[in-house]
Amino acid sequence: MRLFGPLYDRAMGWARHAHARWYLAGLSFAESSFFPIPPDVMLAPMSMARPDRARYYALLTTIASVLGGLAGYLIGMLAFHWVEPVLIDHGYHAKYLQVREWFDAWGFWAVFLAGFSPVPYKLFTITAGVVGMNLPAFLLASLVGRGARFFLVALIMARGGPAMEAKLRTHIDVLGWLTVLIVCVVVLLTWL
Repeated sequence: MRLFGPLYDRAMGWARHAHARWYLAGLSFAESSFFPIPPDVMLAPMSMARPDRARYYALLTTIASVLGGLAGYLIGMLAFHWVEPVLIDHGYHAKYLQVREWFDAWGFWAVFLAGFSPVPYKLFTITAGVVGMNLPAFLLASLVGRGARFFLVALIMARGGPAMEAKLRTHIDVLGWLTVLIVCVVVLLTWL
């Protein structure tokens, strides 16, 4: 069944859209404070579609993400009493408590690693505001961590460029179904 090919074609079309950079910036900002979808899903195809603009896209993503992180920090600092019930309702409260423990142990490095890794960065931005982390240290850790991640993604995709785009298009359905299978196995194993 060819389900992922048309989705891939649509994503690549969006990556070439005249306003794609603004969508990327908006997604990057939102993901750092409240939205669940990481900007890599736009950054990667945009960098692959336009390798000459990959560094620009990575910089734009980094700046918007750090600004979104600052919004998350302010949410944690000023409005956590409203946010905490949402974390509880959506199953994020245990993760939030874990993040608080990491802040107590590692502070700056917790934010840096969260910025680089695929863990929900928004939990770290909000928690940084809740615990009153030093703002310049928070911004520096976010800038370095997020920048390293987004430049790495953009440059890898740009290096592949049109050749990688064509190769991915050929195998996208197999890769898509393989990903679905892996997710199902992981869910099954966590239930057992």
